[in-house]
Formats: sequence, C-alpha cells, structure tokens
Amino acid sequence: APLKIYTDKLLAEGSFTQAELDGIVTTVTDTFDDAWDKADDYEVPNDVWLGTQGADSPWQKLITPRQGINIIESTGIPMEALQKVGAAICTVPDGFELHKTLKRQVKAKQKMFETGEGVDWATAEALAIGSLLTEGHKARMTGQDVERGTFSHRHALVHDQKTGAKHTFVNHIEPGQEEFYVRNSFLSEYGVLGFELGYSMEHPDALVMWEAQFGDFVNGAQIIIDQFLSAGEAKWMRQSGLVMLLPHGYQGAGPEHSSCRIERFLQNSDEDPDVVPRDLDTLQGQIRAIQKNNWQIVNPTTPANYFHCLRRQLHREFRKPLIIPATKALLRHKLAVSPLEEFTGDTRFHRVIDESHPEELKSDDQVRKVVFCSGKIYYELLEKRRYEEKDDVAIVRVEQLSPFPFDKVAENVAKYPNATEVAWAQEEPKNMGAWMFVHDRILTATREINGAEVRPTYVGRKTMASPAEGYGDVHTREQDRIAHEAIVD
Repeated sequence: APLKIYTDKLLAEGSFTQAELDGIVTTVTDTFDDAWDKADDYEVPNDVWLGTQGADSPWQKLITPRQGINIIESTGIPMEALQKVGAAICTVPDGFELHKTLKRQVKAKQKMFETGEGVDWATAEALAIGSLLTEGHKARMTGQDVERGTFSHRHALVHDQKTGAKHTFVNHIEPGQEEFYVRNSFLSEYGVLGFELGYSMEHPDALVMWEAQFGDFVNGAQIIIDQFLSAGEAKWMRQSGLVMLLPHGYQGAGPEHSSCRIERFLQNSDEDPDVVPRDLDTLQGQIRAIQKNNWQIVNPTTPANYFHCLRRQLHREFRKPLIIPATKALLRHKLAVSPLEEFTGDTRFHRVIDESHPEELKSDDQVRKVVFCSGKIYYELLEKRRYEEKDDVAIVRVEQLSPFPFDKVAENVAKYPNATEVAWAQEEPKNMGAWMFVHDRILTATREINGAEVRPTYVGRKTMASPAEGYGDVHTREQDRIAHEAIVD
C-alpha cells in the first residue's frame, strides 16, 4: 500500500520512529472516525461563512451574505498619500545601479507626479498596492514573470546591475508599513493558483493576486477555478478575495496568446440574467449585488479604474473573488492614461463609463447608434470614429461585466431616444467573449427599467473553434472590419 511504502521510507532514512508514525496514523484515523460519527447531528454555525475563526482572526471584522452592509467603499486617497507612494516608486537606494532603460521609466514616472497627468497602468497598480500597504494591509503577487511583468511594464522588483541586489519599490514608502511580496513562480498554474487561493482564505486582510503569463494559460488551473473559486462560497460558505489577472486582448499574437476565455468565467456567474437586482441606483445596492454574486468580472479601460478596482477588494466588509481580463495593449497606450485627480478625494470605481467625448458628437437626440463594448477595443472604436469623423455614434464602456450594471446600461440607452440601433461590439468570436452574457441582460435592462425592450445587434468575429486567427494580416483585416461595422455601418 502507498502508506506502507512511504512509512518504510521514512523509517529507513531515520526521519521518524515507528511509535511516532503509529501516533500520526492513529490521530488521523480517530479524527476521521469522530467526524463521521458526528456528521448526522452537525449544525452549521453562523461563523463558518467566514472561515478560520478565533478571537484574533481577521475574519472577525467581516460579515456574511446574511448580514447587511455598513461600509460604502471609499477608495480615493489624499493627494499627499499619492505623492508619498509616488516618491517611493521613483526612488532607489543610494549607490543602487538601475538598468539604463529603467532609469528612463523612473524619470517618466517622476513627470507624472510633477504634472499630475499621464498616469499609466503600472503606476496605477503600484499606487493601489502601495497605498494599501500604508493602511495596514499586506499584499502579494505571484505568477510567471510578475516581478518584471510579462510585457516589461511592471518592474515591481528590480536588480542592481552590478551586485544583483534586489529592490521592491513599494516596500520603502514609510517606516512601519506592511510589505509587498512579489515572486516569479514556476510553470504550474494549477499549483500556484491553488496556493494563492488558500492564502487568501487564511489572510482576508491581504491583497492576494495571481497573474497568468498570458490569459490563455489559465486553463492549466481550471480545476481550482471550477471546483473552488467559482463555487467555494456556495458549497462550503468560505469567502476569498483572490484577484486573478489574466492578460487578454487581440493583437495578432494568435490562438494561444489572445484570449483568457472570458466567456467561461461569465458563464459561471450565478447572477440571473432576467432579474434586475434591487436598488442598483444606490451605492449600497451595487455593493449588495456584488456580495450576493459568486464573483466579480471586471475589464477596466483606464488606470484609475484599475486602481479603484484593486483597492475596493479590501475596502469592504466581505471578500469576493475578482477576475480581470488584464490588458496588454493599454499598458503603454497614449490614450489609456489617467490624471492623478481621478485617484484622490471621493473618486471610486465606475461600473460603466458613459460616452467620454460628448463634445465630439451631435446632441443626444441626434445620435443614431449606441455601441456598448468592454476592454481595449474601445480605443480602436474611438480612433475609428475620429478618423471617419462620425459624430452620431456614442460609445459606452461596460467596465464591470458581472454583476451586470443593468441600471447604467438602461440609462445609456434611454439617453439617446432616437438611436435606431444598440450594438454590442467585441473582438472575440461570437461564441466567445461577453456577447452571449450581455445579450439577455441588455434585453432585461431595457425592458424592466425603461419599459421598452431593445434587442442589441452583434459586431465581432464570426463563430469560431479557435479563439483567434493564426495570421497577422487576417487579424488586422478583422479588427478593421469590426471597427468599421461598429462605427460606419
């Protein structure tokens, strides 16, 4: 038997005595037998929802879905705090020889904090993590190439080019702060994601992140996602605030480097597509919708929204998994930047970003088409609209796909009363992406809230078995076609 083979090995190498091994076997067997005997009379205690309990457990501060919500997520921070984190991510120790390319990046970041403009994706992420550290929260990130970032954008941990010494920028903001643990992990999505899930369940006061090298590789962890992350709270009443960053987006890299299979996560969302949750027009109602959902799926298009999305994971009274089809194209996109003012004061996460450039359009009653989209395709649609000088097509970004923002979608349809078409545009094939998820929800939103059901049209790739084309020129033609159909047709 495997147990005898293993115990014989332990005895032979002198790791344990026979008495010690017998004691371990007896303890385990007795524990299982005792649990079996008590199973029929077991009653679920109220606090099992919160996991490991005890007087010093951080779960004691949190609530279950059976309880009401008191805290309204406030994720903006004072400008002074932003600048303090900013100073840390622009500074290395005296004598530390930074790579010459990174010296240019540091100078670029310094300019962001001097001017208050142009904050990019990596800087927004560092601001979110750093600010949480100074508020008493730990943070950690693992995955393949996360220290540098697969796309050489993060550089959270850097090396002295002469000595090899390491420096993690956000760990040097102020004395007494908590620490950010960032490590490149080995090539086992299943093993590493499983560990981080367990860590998040034992440490609800920490921001726990796992990033896939490319979102496509997440299928190596499918068992953890399906068995534990998606249904863990429903099956075992255990909360988790784990964040999954899954690089996603169509840039001509082919079938293995384009899609995190966002449709799989959306399909597993336990939200009813035919029911509008109560009080979505209030912040408390929006938070309650998240609390009742099995997880959140967010596809942010601005660094500021990404910042607030990460911070709100810990600035609430419960924990919920967060799935982000993390951008690749927007990491250095000239339009995908945010001013510092969007990180401070009463600012918070936006579930939907309405038409951002109304000055480029005719009046609302002259808009002929409303295009909803999610993710980086927004910028391609915007650039197409500007190139074609179209002033009668509004573009609305759905930043949070699940729980679905029924109220904001209905509001944006009603805003343009004479629009003859409401469309959903996406890069992914028709049988993938968000189309099948949003279709029924747009119907429900317009029917139940506006009193007039609107059936959206589809703009995107045709139904495909492969997530993407294998040829760069075909990819480019498809992207151009999608933008043309969404904006010009």
